[in-house]
Amino acid sequence: MFRLADWSLPADSRSPHALLTVDAARAIDRAAIAAGTPEIELMERAGSATADAILSRWERTEALILAGPGNNGGDGFVIARRLAEANWPVRVALAGARERLSGAAALAASRWPGPVQALKPGALDGAGLVVDALFGTGLARELDGAVRETVEALNGLNLPVVAVDIPSGIDADSGQILGAAVQADLTVTFFRRKPGHLLLPGREAAGETIVSDLAVAQSVYASIPAKLFANAPDLWLDSFPWPSATSHKYTRGHVLVLGGSVLTGAARLAAHAAQRIGAGLVTIAADPAVIPIYAVYRPDLLMAPITTSEDFRKLLADPRRNAVLLGPGAGTDRRLESAIGAALATHAGVVLDADSFPVLADRKNGLLRRLGDRVLLTPHEGEFARLFGDAKPRLAAALRAAAETRATVLLKGSDTIVAAPDGCAIINSGAPPELATAGTGDVLAGLAAGLIANHLSPLQAAAIACCVHGRAAALFGPGLLAGDLPDLVPRILASLRAESA
Repeated sequence: MFRLADWSLPADSRSPHALLTVDAARAIDRAAIAAGTPEIELMERAGSATADAILSRWERTEALILAGPGNNGGDGFVIARRLAEANWPVRVALAGARERLSGAAALAASRWPGPVQALKPGALDGAGLVVDALFGTGLARELDGAVRETVEALNGLNLPVVAVDIPSGIDADSGQILGAAVQADLTVTFFRRKPGHLLLPGREAAGETIVSDLAVAQSVYASIPAKLFANAPDLWLDSFPWPSATSHKYTRGHVLVLGGSVLTGAARLAAHAAQRIGAGLVTIAADPAVIPIYAVYRPDLLMAPITTSEDFRKLLADPRRNAVLLGPGAGTDRRLESAIGAALATHAGVVLDADSFPVLADRKNGLLRRLGDRVLLTPHEGEFARLFGDAKPRLAAALRAAAETRATVLLKGSDTIVAAPDGCAIINSGAPPELATAGTGDVLAGLAAGLIANHLSPLQAAAIACCVHGRAAALFGPGLLAGDLPDLVPRILASLRAESA
């Protein structure tokens, strides 16, 4: 029986792992002002936080502030003043006319005693460090004109660059480049990170990202709902299914894996991963002719020979088999289609991976319409596109797919997204490039299945699996093969347990 553990994501933005969309960031700004902090004071704090970050990292050099026509530019004028007060030589290049600035940005500009020059590529001459205070999170169109020319010229220079809030040209909600984008070494963002700081290519454009909460009261953050989060153990570690003194193999769940008859390695990798993450029992069901291949792999894996679809249904009839993994190396024939249908008819949690996606893409079988909140889909971008169309922008695409299927969608990649049907999503940016090798996705699916067998929701299981998967790969480093990952899981679990102590 699929029984969910008691767990949910934080409801508001007090969590440091909450991610703010552009609209949510503006809402916090308005709420902070309504709570008694003037807009110019928030701007002063933002500029001071950025200046402090610069002063702590770089030696004195000529700083060029690229200031935009809005509040991001106002932050830039504060930064210019703070750096000048620290005896740095500072210049400001402004996009647009100074007299067209308004509100807090105009007030911040009036406090800058130095000259202001026009923004153009030639303004970069002589700069030793550049601050990008052009547009930040407010940009909703492609860069063009002198701004784009200056950004492209800047990216061609070997200069340290600091971005204010988010590199100009990066869509803060999607991480996509709007025509051109500043490539920063450091980004200082405010309140909380934005999705574009974690999603590619925004993550690479941002460089190192640090957060200043601008000393805003926690009550302000509590007033802003949150549905997007960066993956972190703080979100789920308190409810990790560690075994207790009363645990036994059946309380830790039983994963049933459908094994293929040709590509047997995928199911073996997935089954081993499910064991290592904590499933009490793991059974591989396969054609009797290949059972010896599976049996010799590990003596602690259970084997179930099946010759017909009815054989698989009989295995599912045991309610103790409470998690089912279908797809790794299974082949795309009618047997897999039947197995998916049978699993969806039970009360078990279901992980659908790899070969499941061509089967689901055949809309005539109606399987895609039968998915629900017990199901986790784990496609890479190509598999996702086959099922749902274009996978970009990734966050919006994953959320649409989850809403359509009423299942949790784990869209794999260097910026993995786990999207739930209720509109919540977790972004995992901890996947090292060494994971780009065959079989690592099978291991990830097995980790998730093992956690679902321990009664975790698909969202929670997927988030934990992504973290453990990435940490194991980082621990191994260069030369990683998929088969190396499962045996590293105990070390990652030990480190997580130490974090929770």
